[in-house]
Amino acid sequence: MINKFGKNKIIVLFAFVLTLSTTNVNSQGVGGLTEKSQNTNTSKFTHQTGKYLDIDGAKIYYEEIENKDKPVLLFLHGGLGNIEDFNSILNLFTNDYHIIGIDSRGHGKSTLGTNKLTYERLQFDVESVLNHLQMQDVTIIGFSDGGIVAYRLAASNKIRIQKLVTIGATWSLEDAELVEKLMGGTTLEEFRKIFAKKFEFYQTNNPQPDFNKFVKCLLEMWIDKTEAGYPYANITDINVPVLIVRGNDDDMFPLESAFELTKKIKNSLLLNIPFASHRAFREYPQIFETITKDFLRK
Repeated sequence: MINKFGKNKIIVLFAFVLTLSTTNVNSQGVGGLTEKSQNTNTSKFTHQTGKYLDIDGAKIYYEEIENKDKPVLLFLHGGLGNIEDFNSILNLFTNDYHIIGIDSRGHGKSTLGTNKLTYERLQFDVESVLNHLQMQDVTIIGFSDGGIVAYRLAASNKIRIQKLVTIGATWSLEDAELVEKLMGGTTLEEFRKIFAKKFEFYQTNNPQPDFNKFVKCLLEMWIDKTEAGYPYANITDINVPVLIVRGNDDDMFPLESAFELTKKIKNSLLLNIPFASHRAFREYPQIFETITKDFLRK
């Protein structure tokens, strides 16, 4: 179902029902996609093959899955996560793109440094890595915090971006207030229990683990209402096509906020995935693959 809202004719796309059988996908493809059997690249992010870049007191870790002469696709993960969070969908893109994944400052194998953790700081780190790699023409898939950073990157126009796909990525001061309400009372011990696997990965892989300090910095970033935080009013400066992906049961990113976002970004689509939560791309990968690949190809 496709509806158009307002004078700007912003298209809002709802995937209410999308059933993909293996037979249909392999025999003829879906929505113009190539056959899945043709995708033979099994590369994933491993935290074994990457490199570090020193940026303002921190070592920022990144990995490349090289595919020469292919367009660049950058993956930006969410808070408390790391680049391996995308491994469940990475095979969908490895044949068609030269892939880059960056562990955000303090996350995964990247160190925190001494500077305050802000979305502006993460934006600058991404710009620094891309400039170091001499890659100025990229498409970005960003989840949650990674999507927020992607909005800031697109609004600043310092990196030449082709298209954006964001998943569960908030943008406004009202969203910051909601995060503060939902997460503000969570103790460090509760964080360890709720995100047990992420905590274990962090403790094992981060060169300078300090989980208490890390979570404190994250909480400050999530509720930051300054210009270093959410893109807010600057969201209207985005001029590239954006696919906004949201799980219908995502309490962190209200549907009303997503609607408002589509009105502020001129060339945007909203994919609202039914029954999905904040991690919609992992829960319904077939829906995500079909719509995302069509969006990137058009």
